[in-house]
Amino acid sequence: MKYVKLFEELNKEDVAIAGGKGANLGELTQAGISVPPGFVVTAATYDKFIRKTGIFDEIMDILNATDVNKTKELQETSAKIKKIILDSYMPDDIRTTIIEAYNALCGRIGKENAFVAIRSSATAEDLPEASFAGQQDTFLNIRGPEDVLIYVQKCWASLFESRAIFYREEHNFEHSKVYIAVVVQEMVNAEKAGVMFTVHPSTGEEKILIEAAWGLGEAVVSGTVTPDTYWVDKKTEKLIESVISEKNIMFKKDPTVGKTIKVGVPEDLINKQVLTDDEIVALTKLGKRIHDHYGFPQDTEWAIEEGTVYMLQSRPVTTLNMDNGAEIEEELEEERIIITKGLGASPGMASGAVKIIRDTDELDKILEGDILVTVMTTPDMVPAMKRADGIITDEGGVTCHAAIVSRELGIPCVVGTGDATKIFKENEIITLDGDKGIVYKGKIAETEKKKTTEEQPAMAQAPILTVTEVKVNVSMPEAAKKAAATGADGVGLLRTEHMMLTSGVHPKKFISDGKEDELIKILVENILKVVDEFYPKPVWYRTLDAPTDEFKSLKGGEDEPYEHNPMLGWRGIRRELDEPEILKAEFKAIKKLHEQGYTNIGIMIPLVQHPDELRKAKQIAEEVGLKPQKTIEFGIMVETPGAALVIEDFIAEGLDFVSFGTNDLTQYTLAIDRNNENVAGLYTEGHPAVLKLIDRVIRICNKHGVKTSICGQAGSMPKIVEKLVEAGIESVSANTDAVATVREVVARVEKKLVLEAARKRLQE
Repeated sequence: MKYVKLFEELNKEDVAIAGGKGANLGELTQAGISVPPGFVVTAATYDKFIRKTGIFDEIMDILNATDVNKTKELQETSAKIKKIILDSYMPDDIRTTIIEAYNALCGRIGKENAFVAIRSSATAEDLPEASFAGQQDTFLNIRGPEDVLIYVQKCWASLFESRAIFYREEHNFEHSKVYIAVVVQEMVNAEKAGVMFTVHPSTGEEKILIEAAWGLGEAVVSGTVTPDTYWVDKKTEKLIESVISEKNIMFKKDPTVGKTIKVGVPEDLINKQVLTDDEIVALTKLGKRIHDHYGFPQDTEWAIEEGTVYMLQSRPVTTLNMDNGAEIEEELEEERIIITKGLGASPGMASGAVKIIRDTDELDKILEGDILVTVMTTPDMVPAMKRADGIITDEGGVTCHAAIVSRELGIPCVVGTGDATKIFKENEIITLDGDKGIVYKGKIAETEKKKTTEEQPAMAQAPILTVTEVKVNVSMPEAAKKAAATGADGVGLLRTEHMMLTSGVHPKKFISDGKEDELIKILVENILKVVDEFYPKPVWYRTLDAPTDEFKSLKGGEDEPYEHNPMLGWRGIRRELDEPEILKAEFKAIKKLHEQGYTNIGIMIPLVQHPDELRKAKQIAEEVGLKPQKTIEFGIMVETPGAALVIEDFIAEGLDFVSFGTNDLTQYTLAIDRNNENVAGLYTEGHPAVLKLIDRVIRICNKHGVKTSICGQAGSMPKIVEKLVEAGIESVSANTDAVATVREVVARVEKKLVLEAARKRLQE
């Protein structure tokens, strides 16, 4: 039996030997990832220790007599077992082997009595079925052979922390079959550190999430500080969004005694961005490399010392595709009153009575259905967290303990509010939205957003996975639920016209009568029905694009000009730049929804033909408080040959996406009025000129990292879709009844392209 193994001797299959943490550090090392060197005291060593010392049966008897649902009894059991382990003398042969391994590691590092991190690694840990986040202990900045022995034994004892005992009981792991290995690894004296998920930790979207804070990563993992948060588009490696937090606390090594201490962050760093642009790119590339190596989404820990990025851990993301949406009884239909905001850390909504926990001695007051509010959860709180319907914390990011455990338990969670424990009153009724990170006053009415499997169409029960996203067009809010049931990847076109024109009043009349707020309310209520149904999937809202003849019948539309061909007339962005008050009202409505947490809305400007129109629209958005390309995606419809032929100039002006409106692009390219029956036979989106314009725009946009989509009628036509996928389009937005067919077409074409590429490589 081998008591210790070097990282170089381990791989991901060695969980039974080295535990999840140790096995993955070995896997990363063998993959050439920069990992601080180290070794693992194997699980077999722990097994020999508890059996040779004769304490195994005593421990099992104590566990069998414990009711884990009684918090105090559980804590007493934990303390008793840990004392038994710590008071037992480690056999000499085990002691000698560990000391020799530590001295050899010091030789590799080139430092006598080098500082190391000693980390527990349970053999049932970090499996896809169960995350053991925070269950056992980690000890940092340990130095010297005698201290290494002491802290290895403390890691063994941590297998019986109360939270670990409770977790194993809840997940039906037999205590007698769960062993623990211990990682001993060179200590990285990090200047900055954090965590990185290689996909969105709740939804599985292809976004890399990076959280960063100053000093050692303990501040981020424990939730002691609310870290900076960076969202990166995995495909383009472009930073989508960043939130720079106030970071008051950091952990670092005390140079005098060599222990880890918590200190205040220097004043000039408190509000400073932790990661540079180059470091974000480097971490993104490393995350993609690790994801590709494992072939599965990974939750990683990293640290940066003197410009070098080190990976300290990688484990499977365990909480994807969980449906946390709870149906809340419809009691209120009034406007939602926001009490506080934080970060949405675990999806779903929950209402209940606030119970503020300031010490673990108060955990018993959490009853079924309560909302647990605390500064930051600790592993000892897990039994109480399981009883709660929702979790809210003052501190932490979306990868802190509260977030990870909440996602696994399926409990909605909002972290990093900064003030929840101060502003809430005990037993106050609140509602939290774990998707958007918002806490509302009272019990909010909420319709069920997700259908059961039985209610879903067959396509949505077993969706076909494709690289090219398949979205859906939504013309009226009432159709949103049916559209969402298709399983579409978002809304590629949300038309404004229906929601604005069905009021029966000209939008300009609202404004001239001093009723802009009423117009904004109509827009907010209608857009909300769609973005709420699809959240967090993207919804691209197209600003008003009704021709003049559609306005004439409205109250206040008597003065609309007569146009021989309204399709070629005063519509789209050209009208809204002449009457900017309408566009401002739309932007104000979107801003209001953004403030309510609906950040999945993007703005799409119709019928552009010159970059100046895009620039002016962005200026108007900024005037009302929106920040195009920073806090909200901004794009254009490519519906005119002019826009297609000068797409480079639009990209230079700045935009996030384009979407082809093939109905107009076809009629303008071919000089055919699509409403004229005399030439209807000549109208075809498959005309070579139309396809060449589309192909040109896709190629140029892909080169510059601008997303491409289609929302015109051609997006529902299989033959056209085939050509679009071959050209490299990123998404196709189809009519509701065509989503399933389009997804099948996309999958077939992608499979063909992969096979063709494989054959080509073989021929080469």
